[in-house]
Formats: sequence, C-alpha cells, structure tokens
Amino acid sequence: MIPGFSARRRFADLSEQEVLALAISSEEDDASIYRTYAERLRADFPQSAAVFDGMAREEDKHRAQLIALHKRRFGEVIPLVRREHVAGFYTRNPVWLIENLGIDRIRDEAAQMEKAAHDFYLRAAAATSDADTRKLLGDLAAVEAGHRAAAERLEAEHLDAEDRDDERAVARRQFILTWVQPGLAGLMDGSVSTLAPIFATAFATQDTHTTFLVGLAASVGAGISMGFTEAASDDGQLSGRGSPVKRGIASGVMTALGGLGHALPYLIPHFWTATTIAIIVVFVELWAIAWIQNRFMDTPFLRATFQVVLGGALVFAAGALIGSG
Repeated sequence: MIPGFSARRRFADLSEQEVLALAISSEEDDASIYRTYAERLRADFPQSAAVFDGMAREEDKHRAQLIALHKRRFGEVIPLVRREHVAGFYTRNPVWLIENLGIDRIRDEAAQMEKAAHDFYLRAAAATSDADTRKLLGDLAAVEAGHRAAAERLEAEHLDAEDRDDERAVARRQFILTWVQPGLAGLMDGSVSTLAPIFATAFATQDTHTTFLVGLAASVGAGISMGFTEAASDDGQLSGRGSPVKRGIASGVMTALGGLGHALPYLIPHFWTATTIAIIVVFVELWAIAWIQNRFMDTPFLRATFQVVLGGALVFAAGALIGSG
C-alpha cells in the first residue's frame, strides 16, 4: 500500500451489491456482540442476558432476510465487505471496552448501536440520486428502526421494574466491591500512612526538595505495595469481589494519589507556603475519605469524620513532633 494512501473505500463508491454485503456483515457482527454481552451478563443479570439473547436472534433473522434479498438480486456469492473497509462508516466500540462498565452502560451501547446504524442508512439514502439504491438504503434504515423496537419489546418481556431494581442493586454492590472498597482502602492508606514520613522530613529538614523526594518515594512505593497486595489477596472467585487486576489498580492508584496530594505542594520552594498548602490538602483528603465512606459504605457521616480526622490528626502530630525533635 502506498504510504499515506488509505485502502478504505468511500461509501459513495460502493455498488448496491456491496452495500447489501456490508449490511449483512454488520448484522453478523452485531449478533456476535449481543451474544457476548449475554454471556458476560448471564451469571449476575440473567434477565438482561435473556434480552440480549433475543436481540441476537433478531439480528440473525434480519441477516437471513438480507441474504435472501441478495440471492434474489445478485446471486449466491456475497462480496466480503466489512465496516473497517469503508471510510466514514459507523464503528462499534470493542466489546472488552464496554463490558466492564456496568449493565446500564451496556444497555446504552446497544441502543447507540441501533441508532447509529439507523441514522447512517438514512443519511446515505438521502445522499444518493439512484432510486433503487435509495430504496435499498431506506429499507435498511427501516430494518434498524425495527431492531430498536424489538429491543424495547424484549426488555418489556424480560425486565419488569423489580428486575431492574434487583440488577441495579447487584451492579452497585459489584462496583463497590471491585472499585470503591479497594480504592477507599488505598486512599486511606496513602493519605494517612504517608503523613508521618512527609511531615517528619519537612519539619526536620525544612528543605522542600528533600521533603518532596521523600513524599514521592513513600507515595509511589506504597501504591505499588498496596496494588500488588490487593491483587494477590483474593482472586475474586469465591468472594465475588471481581477482577483482582481491577482491584489492584484501584487500590494502587488511589494509594499513590493519597500520598502525592500532600507531597506535591513541596515543589514550591518556600517552606511555610508549601507546608500550609500541604496541610490544607490533608484536610481535603480526609474529608473526601469521610464522604466516600458515607456515600458508598453507608457509614454515618459524623462517625466517619471522627474516625478519619482523628486518625489523620494523630499521625500528622506524630510526624510533626518527631521531625521537630
């Protein structure tokens, strides 16, 4: 291929047979995506899995109709034309990118899949002057609109209000176990455990550069340690806490951020200015921890505030006293 030259063809250059072949391959891809969603959801969200199973069958049915239409008009041999071969054609997000974002995000993606296909065919039909091609593209748009109606019908059949509430509760619990709980533990560890070494160094040396280096090392080291510890502590199979990699990332990143929050002010060369800002950041971090505990862990706000602020104040005082000694 010539460098800088795209091998993708413009949609306007496709023949009617190629447009039909593109629609057939797209229906096949969408059916595969829906079946993948169904398999991912089946264990925790059986009702939504049934919806996606039904949507996949709808795609299969429409694909069969399109193949029959192709046979009548153009014969048995269907050209190999896929989305990635056509410039400007709508694309699908990778399944692995969507499936980890929760049940509501998957439903939204499915709705966007159908809407994107419908809108594209309508725009393509409006852009052509050939009557047969216009009719073909209009028919394809109608098929996609039918998909959306079928999806709504399937949801009405398989998902009532109670089922949706149950699935939301399961999704929220999974989100808390996989992301919030390890992330909160990391933020608490990073924010509190690094207070003593950072402020001890600050008051002992009154050197902002040295304090920053100590804070950076403590934060990054704690983040790596917490991340690997969380990932290795539980594979999530029996506890239901989800992927150890996700939990490790949440814990490690939040631990590092918790420490870096009050280490970064020491990039300011003036000691007391840097220390004042660092102290303010510490209080913000501790209040954030208390809010997260109240919001996601159902801990009473006053109790969470007392525990976190008191613990942080004691660690801060220890570091300041040791550094001033």
